[in-house]
Amino acid sequence: MPENIQPLPGGPPIAFSRAGLAAGALRTLPIATGGLAFGVFYGFLAGQNGLTLLETSLMSALVFAGASQFLSVELWGDPLPVGALVATVLVVNARHLLMGATLAPWLKHVRPSRAYGSLYFLTDESWGLSVADMRNGGRDAAFLLGSGLTIFLFWNTGTLAGRVFGGMLPDLDRYGIDYLGTAFFVALLAGFWRGRGDLLPWLVAAAVALAMERTIPGTWYILGGALAGSLVGALRHAR
Repeated sequence: MPENIQPLPGGPPIAFSRAGLAAGALRTLPIATGGLAFGVFYGFLAGQNGLTLLETSLMSALVFAGASQFLSVELWGDPLPVGALVATVLVVNARHLLMGATLAPWLKHVRPSRAYGSLYFLTDESWGLSVADMRNGGRDAAFLLGSGLTIFLFWNTGTLAGRVFGGMLPDLDRYGIDYLGTAFFVALLAGFWRGRGDLLPWLVAAAVALAMERTIPGTWYILGGALAGSLVGALRHAR
């Protein structure tokens, strides 16, 4: 049964229905196919870096954050840097706190179990589509869950396929395949470029990461660079 609670000013009540779930899923299908491809890529890299099929699948199901998972693959080693892994994932995904807050006009009117369950499947793509639907007058909060579940399904399917079929291939490091992760992040970074205002935070992040990599053992340089760049960017935004 759809959930209808108190209405917001200027419109009908917020719903949580199967129709909204289906609408979110259908709207997300074109984007989810891209998630399938990235999932295959992640599964392949995970196998090349020594993650088992179970570890690869659990990470996609429990972490469910592309950028964080690619970073985790780069950090993976023996001994496993648990502290650096956890801290890096938290820093990279801190933006989800703000993303979730923008959906409050929907989520504060549905039961907590449904609100938090929907937020578990929150991604950049499902957030963007849901905010657009909300601003266009959408009143069904299940749209967010339908969108997130669709991406989750495609991402995890791609992960399994990439890990299973990638595991059948020999060690491809001699062909330079180990640089695919670096290439992925360079391409991702280029897509985030918004102008000269981004230059200083990026340079600070790079400088701090390089300095820490040469002076501090382990993979803490990734976290240090991310924190330094984020702090500079936040200070510039505050001004």
